[in-house]
Amino acid sequence: MGEGKTIGITGASGSLGKELTKIFRNKGYKVIGFTHSKNNYKINNDSPNEWIEWQCGKESLVEKYLKKIDILILNHGIYDVSQKVSSYENSIEINALSKFKFLNLFEAIAIKNNSHQAKEIWINTSEAEILPALNPSYEISKSLIGQLVSFKKNLLDKNTKKKLKIKKIILGPFKSELNPIGIMNPKFVSNQIYNFANLNNFLIIISPNPLSYILFPIKELYYFIYCKFLIISKFRN
Repeated sequence: MGEGKTIGITGASGSLGKELTKIFRNKGYKVIGFTHSKNNYKINNDSPNEWIEWQCGKESLVEKYLKKIDILILNHGIYDVSQKVSSYENSIEINALSKFKFLNLFEAIAIKNNSHQAKEIWINTSEAEILPALNPSYEISKSLIGQLVSFKKNLLDKNTKKKLKIKKIILGPFKSELNPIGIMNPKFVSNQIYNFANLNNFLIIISPNPLSYILFPIKELYYFIYCKFLIISKFRN
């Protein structure tokens, strides 16, 4: 990473989004904050330089803003404990499909980018991707986006890999409005994300659960091997 770049953060008005914004602003980055909220957010030293209001299902409407961004952090999501059908639909739409739409939009932008510097997209999937979170709709949505990101990353062609770097952020429970009993402090989590993102790794794991550091690399190795098999099979056919 380098100072002077433009960072886009979805869910910028949430606990983690606010802390990530502060870090990047303090490091000299310009931050564009994407939010569902209709509140009139003020601009100050701790806020994004610019606020963009958007809606799930209408991701294409913010494409012009995505073109300005060097690193896009997909951090938005919901934690709906209801067992109604609508809870499953909303969780899948917001936690998974919306992020996948952003990923595809940003990939298309990166491919057309003439800069020698690759664009980056970091997707917050959560350790609920494979570990229990006591919320089936949340677990299903996180599992879906986790699989989509893994397949996308491993099936990129060589040219796209040079233009777009994908990172998956695996977080344990942190304190927020959605999870007031979270173990980790969002400021600590955001600092760890920033520090680990400087490493050339696909996975950024921040969790008090030691199983996450074992299970997720194994899972990603499986997808890597499986996708290599798919690529080889395609060439043979």
